[in-house]
Amino acid sequence: MKPYTNDSRKEAIFMDTAEFWQSFQDTLPALVKGVILILIAWLVAVLVKNVVTKGFKKIKLDERLVKWKMFTSTEQADNLLDSLGKICYYLIWLVFLPGIFTTFGLNSIASPITDMMNYILQYLPNILLAAVILTIGILVAKLVKNLVYNLASTLKVDHYVDKFVGTSKDEENKESIAKSLAMICYLLVLLPIAVVALEALKISTITKPIVTVLNSILSAIPNILVAAILLTVGIVIAKVAGNLVTSLLENTGIDKMSASLYSKEKVPAAKISKILGQTIAVVVSLFFVVEALGALKLKVLDHVGEAIIGYLPNLLFAVIILGLGFFGGQFVGKMLTNATKNKWLGFIIQVVFGIFAVFMALDQLDFANSIVNIAFLFIVGGLSVAFAVAFGLGGRDFAHHQLEKLDKKLDDEGKDKEE
Repeated sequence: MKPYTNDSRKEAIFMDTAEFWQSFQDTLPALVKGVILILIAWLVAVLVKNVVTKGFKKIKLDERLVKWKMFTSTEQADNLLDSLGKICYYLIWLVFLPGIFTTFGLNSIASPITDMMNYILQYLPNILLAAVILTIGILVAKLVKNLVYNLASTLKVDHYVDKFVGTSKDEENKESIAKSLAMICYLLVLLPIAVVALEALKISTITKPIVTVLNSILSAIPNILVAAILLTVGIVIAKVAGNLVTSLLENTGIDKMSASLYSKEKVPAAKISKILGQTIAVVVSLFFVVEALGALKLKVLDHVGEAIIGYLPNLLFAVIILGLGFFGGQFVGKMLTNATKNKWLGFIIQVVFGIFAVFMALDQLDFANSIVNIAFLFIVGGLSVAFAVAFGLGGRDFAHHQLEKLDKKLDDEGKDKEE
């Protein structure tokens, strides 16, 4: 092999330099084009960002957003505009990046970005349409919310409800019902618009399950409204019926009769007329609650309603038995106390009446019948044995005296016969 000479080495270096220069000349236009694209992308991104942030702030869009009740302060609106500006800035870069990478010959990097941008641009009209629909829906829902709130505040709904229920609220919760009604109307308006906005995206894999859930909620709204109306009407009727029964019983003097069963120091705070009135109100409310559950058309709740109605008679009879046992024991105990001047005898009668009433009420409620019956037998048996033992021990002298009298009488009769 021939060794390199100085001339051959110079020739090789010249060839390498020529190839490098030729390659540089070939890539220079692409390099310049890429740099120009980067500068254009940067300028456009900065321009769009400034238009979104400073331009919208200059036309006072942030103040208008606060005025439209979309934000509570201008700081929140400014943060939104800044975020939108940054999003637009990076979106512009994403648009220019595939061309920049292609110019530099980096097609393997540019290809996935191009595919992603094509996919985004394909759905961009749908996204913009959904955003416009949702924005309009939010504005309309907020308008309806403010209208309902102002109307409820003008009509003083909270005041009349508090007056009817008999409660009072502090300053913070003064208009809680008006706010609740306004929020309900806001959701009722926004839900169907949200469904339309999701359908506008036309991405079935994402929107279909969400739309199905929202449609099921929308289809249940009429039933929920009917149930709410039934509950409201039921509460009003129950309140009126309870007050009516309470006033009628007060006029009959039943409170004085029940108070006469107690001493002046132990008069109960609760009046029997009020107790019965509240009981009637609860019973009427239960009927309307069951009807409201039925209006929802849910099978599980239907079974719950049927169980409540089926068990209600047993509960009422148990309450009546307890009431009769309690007041009957008080009445009979007081009579015996007055007749015998023995407080212990009256107390024992009250306890006996109370025990019988409790066990009869438990039996009426079908509450572990076998256990209740066995416990009742044990208590009655124990009381009988205790009474027998107490009488036997306490009346021993009396029985001995009576037996002596009987023995003496028999002896006297025997002597008379012998004579």
